[in-house]
Amino acid sequence: QVDVTAMARLFSYVDVTDSGFIAAVLSIAFNPLFWNVVARWEHKTRALSRVFGSPHAACYCLGAVILMLNCVRSHCFTEAMKSQPKLEGLDCHWAYYSGLAILAVGTLFVISSFLALGFTGTFLGDYFGILMEAKVTSFPFSVLDNPMYWGSTAIYLGWSLM
Repeated sequence: QVDVTAMARLFSYVDVTDSGFIAAVLSIAFNPLFWNVVARWEHKTRALSRVFGSPHAACYCLGAVILMLNCVRSHCFTEAMKSQPKLEGLDCHWAYYSGLAILAVGTLFVISSFLALGFTGTFLGDYFGILMEAKVTSFPFSVLDNPMYWGSTAIYLGWSLM
C-alpha cells in the first residue's frame, strides 16, 4: 500500500480549482510551447521572415510577442500566488529574505544571459538564420549550461518564497 499522507498534506496548500492557479499553469505551459512551435515553423518555412521583410524584423516581432506573453505569465503567476493558501512556516523574515536572495541571483542570471546573447540570441534568432559569431562562453554560461532557464526558475521560486 502507498501512504498518500504527505501528498494529501501538500495538496491542502494548493487550491488547484482556483481560476488564478489554472490561468498560471496554462500560461506557464503555453509560453515555451508557443515560441518553440513558432520558431520551428519559421525555421522550416521562413514565412515570418517573408511577411516582415527580413529575418531581423521577424525575430524582433516574435521577441516582442514573447516578452508580452511573459508579462501575462508573470501577472497570472502573481495573482495565483496571492490567492493560494500560505504555509505558516514561510511567513517570517528568513523566508522573505531567502526568497529575495534567490530572486536576485535569478535576475542576475537572466539579465547577464540577455546581455551576453543580445536580443536576437535570446529570442530565437538562430531559427531565423541569425547566428552568433561564436559560442558564448562568458558569464553566466561559464557557470551554467542554461542560465536563462535556471534564472527564470530561481526568480519564480524566490517570488514564491517572498
